[in-house]
Amino acid sequence: MLEKSVEVLTADPADISTLQDGGDADPGTDTERRLAEVLAGVVRVEQVPADSHFFNDLGADSLVMAQFCARVRKQGDLPTVSMKDIYRYPTIRSLSAALADALPAPAPAPVPSPSAEAPASAPAQTPIDVQASAEETVWAEATAAARTRRYLVCGTLQFLIFLGYSFLVALAVEEAHEWISAGSGLFDLYLRSVLLAGAGFLGLCAFPVVAKWTLVGRWRSGEFPLWGMAYLRFWVVKTLIRTSPVRLFAGSPLYVLYLRALGARIGKGVTILSHTIPVCTDLLTIGDGTIVRKDVMLSCYRAHAGVIQTGPVTLGSDVLVSEHTVLDIETAMGDGAQLGHASSLHTGQAVPAGERRHGSPAQPTEVDYRTVGPADCPTAKRTAYGVVQLVSLMAVYLPLALGGVNALIAGLPQLQTVLNPQPMTSPAFYVDALIAAVLVLFGSLLAGLLVVGTVPRVLSRAIEPGKVYPLYGFHYGIQRAIAVMTNRKSLNTLFGDSSGIVHYLRYLGYDLSGVEQTGSNFGTEVQQENPYLSSVGTGTMIADGLSIMNADFSSTSFRVSRTSIGPRNFLGNRIAYPAQGRTGDNCLLATKVMVPIDGPVREGVGLLGSPSFEIPRTVMRDNRFNHLETGDELRRRLAAKNRHNAATAGLYLLARLIHFFVITLITMGAVDLYPSFGALAIALASVLTLTYTVVHFALVERASTGFKPQQPLYCSIYESSFWRHERFWKMASVHYIQAFDGTPFKNVIWRLLGARIGKRVFDDGCFFPERTLVTIGDDSTLNAGTVVQCHSQEDGAFKSDRSALGSGCTLGVGAFVHYGVTIADGASLAPDSFLMKGEEIPSRAQWGGNPAREMPDHKTQFEAGRELHVAQAAPAPGN
Repeated sequence: MLEKSVEVLTADPADISTLQDGGDADPGTDTERRLAEVLAGVVRVEQVPADSHFFNDLGADSLVMAQFCARVRKQGDLPTVSMKDIYRYPTIRSLSAALADALPAPAPAPVPSPSAEAPASAPAQTPIDVQASAEETVWAEATAAARTRRYLVCGTLQFLIFLGYSFLVALAVEEAHEWISAGSGLFDLYLRSVLLAGAGFLGLCAFPVVAKWTLVGRWRSGEFPLWGMAYLRFWVVKTLIRTSPVRLFAGSPLYVLYLRALGARIGKGVTILSHTIPVCTDLLTIGDGTIVRKDVMLSCYRAHAGVIQTGPVTLGSDVLVSEHTVLDIETAMGDGAQLGHASSLHTGQAVPAGERRHGSPAQPTEVDYRTVGPADCPTAKRTAYGVVQLVSLMAVYLPLALGGVNALIAGLPQLQTVLNPQPMTSPAFYVDALIAAVLVLFGSLLAGLLVVGTVPRVLSRAIEPGKVYPLYGFHYGIQRAIAVMTNRKSLNTLFGDSSGIVHYLRYLGYDLSGVEQTGSNFGTEVQQENPYLSSVGTGTMIADGLSIMNADFSSTSFRVSRTSIGPRNFLGNRIAYPAQGRTGDNCLLATKVMVPIDGPVREGVGLLGSPSFEIPRTVMRDNRFNHLETGDELRRRLAAKNRHNAATAGLYLLARLIHFFVITLITMGAVDLYPSFGALAIALASVLTLTYTVVHFALVERASTGFKPQQPLYCSIYESSFWRHERFWKMASVHYIQAFDGTPFKNVIWRLLGARIGKRVFDDGCFFPERTLVTIGDDSTLNAGTVVQCHSQEDGAFKSDRSALGSGCTLGVGAFVHYGVTIADGASLAPDSFLMKGEEIPSRAQWGGNPAREMPDHKTQFEAGRELHVAQAAPAPGN
């Protein structure tokens, strides 16, 4: 990896020659000399002048400097250097001066022993040493075998539970079908549909509550090992809660009522917009008038080093928790406290009453994140809104959906064959299934395009930008409907990573009038709360995971505002961009950066970290492909890219059609067998559907790379190797894999997709965009929301490389690991951290932050968290 990084340095040959001849190198201190020697070894020159700029003079980039930091950490007589230090002090002289106070104390000289004069050789092992070593080995092997048995038993029981649940659902479907079929007349069918929809919805909502109180009772702080019986109960409850249809009601008073039914202590006037439902709800306390915005993770549990740890999260009254934040266990916020977007509270952190924090981990700030004033929103209004939602769902939407399906089937004879199929031995059986699959897949696609381009546009006329509206009224319902309808993942996936995404977003309502077509203006993941108030400037490119925050909320009000991203910007992955963002022209916003909302408008710079700090906008390495981005060469290559992307879109639709065709065959087969086997046929169909989905998308994904593992790349976005990588992204589908979170089966699927996964790995919701470039060691722990991403795009340059985690590693909730990374055995990364490309974490080290750096021992933090929580937690509200 080092040789590969050195090859791409693009410093001028004359400059390199000067460096090799010594130049003006004159290190003034021993620290300067040692740092210069290490850097010279990394960039492969004889000497580095003390005043040479790392990026401008030496042509290095963050990957090369991460390797420099790793080598410095291995020198026992040099202070630790982080990437933040590199950007802040970009010369050897300034870095040495800044680190002068961090020099490690010299180790005392060893006292010579009588045997010191003996030749230096390994001491001979005594019989006692040999016996102890053998006993340790036997004990380790026995422990691993016990863990393996527990792992296999847990997986077997999880599979049996899934089969049992599938059969219960099949029985319910059978009874519902028989009851609906017994109806006569339009009104009778409507009443039966209303009752059935209501009973089904309430049953799916109530079942997790009953299971939680039956299997667990009240959650308490503590920990229990993975894969045991306590974990099995935890997994059942977590899976049922996270799949409950109530998550669709995030932002509704019904959502709060549901959390209370699960044991959470939540006060009056609380609004929770996050779809991630807390699991250990008895440990969640929220005071009156608090607002928790979307994409917030506060589950009251985490996995670490082979155990599940549970602990409280306490929010006082009138607290603001902004978007894209993580609240670890044993954290608290006092009355009136604020946490900014793209931030996190680590174990043991508590925000005192009335104070503000931002960053990861959070630190004090004067920035006010309350951007919208309160409005009149009494309890009666909240109650009425929840009642109207519930009645509308059960009396209107669900019955109409059932009726609409029946009407569609009645109007299209081709679809009637699904419910009245020909015998499976007849060729007509397969022809009918293919016709039905084509009609449903492409019909739903065209209908979706029609709806997202018309209905939200009409609804948006009812909302005035800049005006404050109360929650839970007519305007709030309109805004929620716009957000739901215009964030269609399937359409984003179809058009993303191609020139088509620009036309789709314009059709959706984005202001892209000045955008220059690059063929990679947006990735496949972009979301917004109001597309008609979203603007992107000329020459800007955006990677995946952008969330445009153009709706501001308090616990009683909301307001929509125009959000503008300036021209000639590049935005990395997982960025939440607020309406008040203070960035202008020609900015680089790094992955997971916290976009500032205060201070001067940043222009011509890069921003990294949370809280963010300035870095170079670009480096010499990334200028290598500039000649491909203008003139006739750009037009020629863009046309070729468009043709390749169009073929990719066609293959994507073909793969989805084949998948839907086989699912239709399975459904028709279940209908054909239903008279003989009843509910068993339905249960078997559900199991076959999930199994085939796994196999189908694994084959499609591996076929997109020619059944070969991906290789590290460094190329332009206008080269065919990058287009093939885009095809892989498009063809790969991992939404189904979430159903296997927390089970041994997820590791099997990752291996099927090409990842190198060790034994007994616990994966609670990790994502690998490039599976074949990832290595995970035995007994590692991957928490929910974590990402190991083996690629990066910066403007027109694309890079990818391998990343490896050793045995027993832990990635905290929401952590993000970049490419070219090595994490040694037993190391851990704190929640919401961003580990930059090329970093190396030593064995047993504890790292965290954005960007990540070495932190205090994890166990110390966890134990101290309980004391801080008791001392600074806000008082529990009454329900």
